[in-house]
Amino acid sequence: MDNNNNNNQIQNANQNQNENEMKNLEKKVTKNLIKNYSNLLNGNSFKDFSIFVENKSNPFEIKVHKSILSSRSPFFNESLRQESLSIFLNQFNKKEMESILSYIYYGNISFENQENLIQLLEISIYFKLNLLKEIIQKKILNSINYSNFFQFLFQNRNLNSNEIEIKCFELINQNFSQIQNNENLFNLTKEEIIKFIQFKQEKKEIFQFDFFQFLNNWIEKRNKRLKGKKEKEKEKEKGIEKKRLFHSFFSLFDKDSISKQDFDKLKQFDFFPKSFLVDIQNKVIQDNQKEIENKEKEIENKEKEIEEKWKKEVEKNQKEIENKEKENQQMKIEIEEKWKKEVEDMKPIFDKYGEQYQKDLEYEKKIKEFGKAFSDSEIIQDFQYVNKLQEWINDNNFFSKMKKGFSAKRDGFNSQNWHKAVDGKGKTLVIIKTKQNFIFGGFTQVGFNGNKGDINDSNAFIFSLRNDKGDRIPAKFTCKEPQYAIFSNLSYGPFFGHGGHDFYLESNLQPGHSNIGYGYNPPNGITYESNEAKSYLAGSLDKWVVDEVESYFI
Repeated sequence: MDNNNNNNQIQNANQNQNENEMKNLEKKVTKNLIKNYSNLLNGNSFKDFSIFVENKSNPFEIKVHKSILSSRSPFFNESLRQESLSIFLNQFNKKEMESILSYIYYGNISFENQENLIQLLEISIYFKLNLLKEIIQKKILNSINYSNFFQFLFQNRNLNSNEIEIKCFELINQNFSQIQNNENLFNLTKEEIIKFIQFKQEKKEIFQFDFFQFLNNWIEKRNKRLKGKKEKEKEKEKGIEKKRLFHSFFSLFDKDSISKQDFDKLKQFDFFPKSFLVDIQNKVIQDNQKEIENKEKEIENKEKEIEEKWKKEVEKNQKEIENKEKENQQMKIEIEEKWKKEVEDMKPIFDKYGEQYQKDLEYEKKIKEFGKAFSDSEIIQDFQYVNKLQEWINDNNFFSKMKKGFSAKRDGFNSQNWHKAVDGKGKTLVIIKTKQNFIFGGFTQVGFNGNKGDINDSNAFIFSLRNDKGDRIPAKFTCKEPQYAIFSNLSYGPFFGHGGHDFYLESNLQPGHSNIGYGYNPPNGITYESNEAKSYLAGSLDKWVVDEVESYFI
């Protein structure tokens, strides 16, 4: 048992010794490797590339090895792909470049000066040295404290590292009551103030009065700075303008002319002698006169050029017009010949439709003269008759809406057909034309109604429009026996004045009978039952022949 323990102890001791020896060996290898790469960097052997830093006009050259740079830095790996022997990095100085090269060659970098940590971080980002970036960032975060956080915060503005910013905000927040009047706090930008507010909101902290007081003071100081900046910019602009004006003044001796605008501004400087300004003004006037003369010449030349161009255009257009006229003349002849031929071809069609067209014209004329109601009347062919009927009926509504509801020639010479058309229609106008061209009729306000018999209508009247001699004036005869005004029976056609038969038509609307003066007032000088009374309306004593019967109603 003891022997086993001793053996284990000896074995462990040997193992520890071997591990220590390996560690020492590794350290030695690493040390030798660092030494070798350091010698490469500091020596001149095998260097095949140059980096120029600092001033571009007088740069400092650092010799390096392309293979080492490209293997260690993605930036150089991309940049050195081109077949070039050098690169200019003027944004870096010699010390910064040597520091970063020492890291690239053998992984060593000095952090003795903490003030340049931010700058080193920017360099590591520029050269895409991610491991170095992490190392420096951790170093910075560990280095930020109460005495330097403003410095790191302001240096971070170009870098815009969120971790550094938050660390600085934490210190500001922790020490706000002690630093609220610190001038550095008032140098925070608007964006930094907003981020700080968001930082406090994320931490769910309550804003104290001293913070709002600080914000108010910060805004006032910021406005003053902006105002001062604007005033400086204005002063700067004024200075530039003055320099320009003085330049204009001194350049007068080298220039042939000066603009009126510059001259007006030169007058603002009251130290110029008046006589000098007068001379300058005369010079300006002369220059303007020359400019006017030159412009006039230009205009004159332009006018000549336009006139010549216009003449050429006129000549060209004249020729085109002549050619067009010839073409039009030829076209006109061709069209006329074609038209004549088409007219000859269409003549049969014109003849065929000419008659119909004439009928249409006559129909339109009748509508215009007699109104729509009498447009298809075979009896009413005189506008005088239309006027008289309209005057006698004295009912514009009826006259404008009435239509020809019955025509014996169209609907048949039959009393049954006539009653079928007119019964129950109320106001009815009946117009009769005989074979002897006598035109007469009657009007009833009440209208006909089957076998009702005598119908009382005090407003009924009969009329005569035309007689055999053609010299009698159209006349209206009012009703004197209203109870016998009209007689309605299916065996008779129109029947006015039942008791004495002023006029009526039999069952076939033929023949007709008349004897004016019983139910209606006769014409002057004519007595009921006289031959004149019986022949006045239809031209014969009895049983006169009807040519057409038309009845109108709404």
